[in-house]
Amino acid sequence: MGCARWLALGGLLALAGLLQARLLLPQQAGFGECDRFFYKGTPPAGLATEAHVRICQRFAGSERFATLYSPGHRIPVFSAFRAARPASRSAEQRGLLEPQIDDPDSNLEEVIDEANAVTSVDNLGSKQALNADYVDSDYEIGQLYPFPLNSDLQVATFPLTNSVPMTQSFQERWHMNLISLMDRALMPHCSEGKDLYILTGAVPSEHSVKGKVTIPEFVWLAACCAAPGGGWAMGFIKHTQDIDVIEDVMLRDLEKLLPHKPQLFQDNCGEMEQDTEKMKKILEVVNQVQDEERSLQSQESMSPLASTQSQRSALLSPEAPPEGGSSFLGQVLGFLATPFIMLFQLIYYLVTAVLRNIVHLLWLVAKQAINAVESCLYHLGEATVSYLVAIGQELVSIPWKVLKVVAKVIRAFLRILCCLLKAVCRALSIPLRVLVDVATFPVYTVGAIPIVCKDIAVGLGGTLSLLFDTAFGTVGGLFQIVFSVFKRIGYKVTLDNSGEP
Repeated sequence: MGCARWLALGGLLALAGLLQARLLLPQQAGFGECDRFFYKGTPPAGLATEAHVRICQRFAGSERFATLYSPGHRIPVFSAFRAARPASRSAEQRGLLEPQIDDPDSNLEEVIDEANAVTSVDNLGSKQALNADYVDSDYEIGQLYPFPLNSDLQVATFPLTNSVPMTQSFQERWHMNLISLMDRALMPHCSEGKDLYILTGAVPSEHSVKGKVTIPEFVWLAACCAAPGGGWAMGFIKHTQDIDVIEDVMLRDLEKLLPHKPQLFQDNCGEMEQDTEKMKKILEVVNQVQDEERSLQSQESMSPLASTQSQRSALLSPEAPPEGGSSFLGQVLGFLATPFIMLFQLIYYLVTAVLRNIVHLLWLVAKQAINAVESCLYHLGEATVSYLVAIGQELVSIPWKVLKVVAKVIRAFLRILCCLLKAVCRALSIPLRVLVDVATFPVYTVGAIPIVCKDIAVGLGGTLSLLFDTAFGTVGGLFQIVFSVFKRIGYKVTLDNSGEP
């Protein structure tokens, strides 16, 4: 066994030489080559501060994942992965250190074992956690996301820059949750993980291990699927209390629970193009994982009781064999009581299972009701905010519109004044004689009216006189002609009458 341990340690030290953790300088943007582990190459906005350290974890010459580390708490803020499946629980874990966190002037660019760092790194343990910080404590080195680098030794999960203090039971359940979620819910609904982006992080609490390594209040996981034709985004949190099960939350709700309310994925992982049907299927699997965890908790809570009963039976059982009569009577009573005891146990288990299922059903119904109420309240709040914003915009635009109207009125008044001035200027430029003629024109016009009327009357009178003269001349001429005719006729008749005897 000792030889096997030494061989494993030698293998770890050999592979540690292949694992490089590049620290990004303050003037460098993002995470360098590790930007590809973030959705659209953009790290979360609002989480990183000047006190944090950005690490691009490398192995065998290629990038594996990115980590934002908090030297003040000595735990990671988050780590970013792509299409990563958690490592098996059977993998042995060993913490490796990043020398440049404690000693920025160190020329060691690779993570090393703590035993070798003692003699080669100055101020060791001043800004990062050590294996020694977990010795003789109730906490173990727990990986935020146990990501394997190869099939033999999962060295990539060993850096303490990706670890937080966890109890043994919490670490086992967190690991079980990650494997179940990735294998059954997340990867199957995202092109088998090809377009899946994973962020895992921890929110520090006020407690710490030996006053050095901060114990997280809860750990969280955010998943973004950028599959063509419709992706999705979802979050999960798990409090460090052993009684809590993993909880699914919407991405926006998860961001509200984190410090500084960051934006984990750019454009909220394509929020406008997400596939709600896939999210419903994922939630169904998540509910199954939660039910399985509750069942496991129930079994674990019942196992101590069964153990206590067996211990009581062992303590009450006599060491010396009883007398023959008592033994026979006890066997008969035991034979008769066994069916009733088994029946009672069966009823007890049935009642327990029914009650547990009823509680789970009520919990699911309550959860759905709470989610529906939260959704309604969210939409109502969003509509109210939109309405208030629209009203505010209109109210803000009223003074501007009034100013525009006043400006137009002033502009029109100035135009009128300008026209009046132009008319005055043109009037002043006309000669005085023309003005006098224009002024006396009405007088001459009014004075000429009687003369014009007189001339018109004289003209009309002359016309009428001419007409009458013409008429009378014509009639007189006719009378003259008629008279001459009749005169000739009458004279002839008179002559004829005078010639008779």
